[in-house]
Amino acid sequence: MDIKVTELLAKYNATQDTKDFLNSDLGMYINGQFTQGHSVENIAVIEPSTGQLLAQITEGTSEDINDAVTAAQHALCGEWSNYKPREREQVMHKLAALIRANLQTIAELESLDSGKAISGCKAVDIAGSANVWEYFAGWATKIQGSTRSTSMPGNYFSYTQKEPVGVVGAIVPWNWPFAMATWKLAAPLAAGCTVVLKPAELTSLSMLYFMTLCEQAGLPKGVINIVTGKGSTIGNALTQHPGIAKVSFTGSTDVGKLVGKNIADGVKHVTLELGGKSPMIAFNDADTNALANGTLGSIYFNAGQVCSAGSRLYVQRGIYDEVIEKIKAVAEGIKLGTSLDPQTQMGPVISATQQQRIMDYIDIGKQEGARLVTGGYSLNENGFFIKPTLFADTNNSMRIVQEEIFGPVLVVIPFDNEAEVIHLANDNVYGLAASIWTQDISRAHRIIPQLKAGSVWVNIHDPGDPSMPFGGVKLSGVGKDLGPEQLELYLETKSVWIKIGNQNDE
Repeated sequence: MDIKVTELLAKYNATQDTKDFLNSDLGMYINGQFTQGHSVENIAVIEPSTGQLLAQITEGTSEDINDAVTAAQHALCGEWSNYKPREREQVMHKLAALIRANLQTIAELESLDSGKAISGCKAVDIAGSANVWEYFAGWATKIQGSTRSTSMPGNYFSYTQKEPVGVVGAIVPWNWPFAMATWKLAAPLAAGCTVVLKPAELTSLSMLYFMTLCEQAGLPKGVINIVTGKGSTIGNALTQHPGIAKVSFTGSTDVGKLVGKNIADGVKHVTLELGGKSPMIAFNDADTNALANGTLGSIYFNAGQVCSAGSRLYVQRGIYDEVIEKIKAVAEGIKLGTSLDPQTQMGPVISATQQQRIMDYIDIGKQEGARLVTGGYSLNENGFFIKPTLFADTNNSMRIVQEEIFGPVLVVIPFDNEAEVIHLANDNVYGLAASIWTQDISRAHRIIPQLKAGSVWVNIHDPGDPSMPFGGVKLSGVGKDLGPEQLELYLETKSVWIKIGNQNDE
């Protein structure tokens, strides 16, 4: 750990558990124990606020994936399969309680690892994850098949039976390490599955710490296995492994396409939650203050590194100038700072590579003729900071309007009427989410079914609750996370027919 990171921990009074964990040997977690596995290499973890070394994690191998899948298969057919639904529910509730009891430590590790502002990280990412565990814990006792009345000649007792799909391979992104991992773990465990999870190589720390909580909760060994490392090695090995029955992936569309090809070869179940370029649509009757303040959650939260971020804003001409001025004021008032500072509203982006990628897009926007209203530059500091950026006078032919920037960059496009804006909003390869800002509920109801998006929100952008499914259409993916819709994706339906003999057959 670099001295600057050590000073950061001291300055913001990080918990002793955080310090002890960062100074421990961070191996993978396979079959109920931390291990270096077959690896001989490590990956450096860089703290985004300082650009300095935070820790090192193990670079897993395909052999480690094989060991993890084997452990998950043994648990699936062994101790975990003997857990009654109520017992699965109870251990999941224990995990939720342990997350809450260790909220500060998990949030510190997450913030240091990813650059997230710790105040939002605690309230949204970590506390929200405890809610997800509790929600799916309740589903463990409510899985059921049904009897069927069949018309085939003869006497039959026919019914369907729900069974866990098997071993799940889960791959999570670096922008929501703990929350996305929770989305990939809670529903499968409620269904009775076991999991091999690959965190992003940039942000593996919170999941490794979580495994210490799994031990405290009494989760049987092999139910959850964590293999850290590079996607090109262990991601491919995981998605191609014959012992994996389902793959759940969240990440970029380009990588998701590769995952999809691997899954097609193995004929596996799949959920793909991919990229987005989500539109926000503001009509003349919109509450402009609420809209402007809403950008704190829609595009500037987590430095814009959110797949469902409201990154393109269509504003009706009657309020266009007013909206731009109000968002400018909001953006310029955002406090940038070190992730552990409780006053920070927006931390750094994840890495120097991501910082440069975002800056390249900002340069493209300028070259395309967009008007830079505010921001548009990186800060002259050691960390990977970018000022909240706002472009006006853009149009759908521009790359900054069509392509996912994945940073704190909002583009604003004017429109005249309802038909026009529906066309503009749908004119994109992505279809993850959208929001409508209007006081006319009839208009909102008219527009909702016309938007090609997996989620549509009215007068808010990106709310969340475990009961509401999340996932997109078009190049934003297939399948859903959260809600009862997700649970079904981890269950197989078995049809059972029992022939009943006639009395005179005896």
